[in-house]
Amino acid sequence: MTFDWLIDEDGKLQIGDAIAAFFDWLTEAFSGFFDLMETVLSGAIEAALFVLQYPSPYIVVAAFALLTWGLQRNLSRVILVAVCFLFTINQGYWEEVTESLALILFSGIFCMGVGVPVGIYAAHRPRVYQAMLPVLDMMQTIPTFVYLIPMIVLFGIGMVPGLVATFIFVLAAPIRLTHLGISRTPTPLIEAARAFGATPRQLLWKVELPSALPQIMTGLNQTIMLSLSMVVIAALVGADGLGVPVVRALNSVNASLGFESGLVIVAVAIALDRMLRLEASS
Repeated sequence: MTFDWLIDEDGKLQIGDAIAAFFDWLTEAFSGFFDLMETVLSGAIEAALFVLQYPSPYIVVAAFALLTWGLQRNLSRVILVAVCFLFTINQGYWEEVTESLALILFSGIFCMGVGVPVGIYAAHRPRVYQAMLPVLDMMQTIPTFVYLIPMIVLFGIGMVPGLVATFIFVLAAPIRLTHLGISRTPTPLIEAARAFGATPRQLLWKVELPSALPQIMTGLNQTIMLSLSMVVIAALVGADGLGVPVVRALNSVNASLGFESGLVIVAVAIALDRMLRLEASS
């Protein structure tokens, strides 16, 4: 039995060729699935953009301010969020901001929807978490640009490959933080709940999740911040948003445009951070 497909004549492992062949096989075997996925995600993103772009920008900013008040009950936070978004309008970047917010929204939904259950499962099964650690480390260590190549192969260019690459890069954060919160639930609380006859489901919903909520919310915050950091990279595969003017500034060596768009990204990051920071509500 020969291994010419794995080792070349110089003894080098052909890892890159094997991975490329795997993605070629995926494209051929599941092209219909990936086309459907691209269509569904594109439609969802377009719907989110309609909601964000159809009303007046000032109405959307007011809605964000009301949401911040509902989450934080802190007037200074509300004012800061409103000022940050008004700054993006003043600079003429509202359309790009809404495009990036759509990407962040779906990235947050998918990452938390997958990361929290996986983190809970891993917290209850330490051996599973130990087996997952190398994979999580690899997901966060591989340069983010590398994720873009297979995403282009599977989905073409546009918002969807940027969204999927963001999901893969960010997913490790909610898994780790959810695992941390659940596994650090105080033992006396667990023992007291069991002593009163709590079922495993009741123990999870009434004890572990409330105890882990600060870590889970931190996971959401990190998911949003990491997703925002991906907007520039996602622009390289045709994703619209705040990364487009940054890439344009880089290509034209336009310092003015670069700093301007960079400050808008910072303003959005500050607004989202203050909007969803859990300790602000205490």
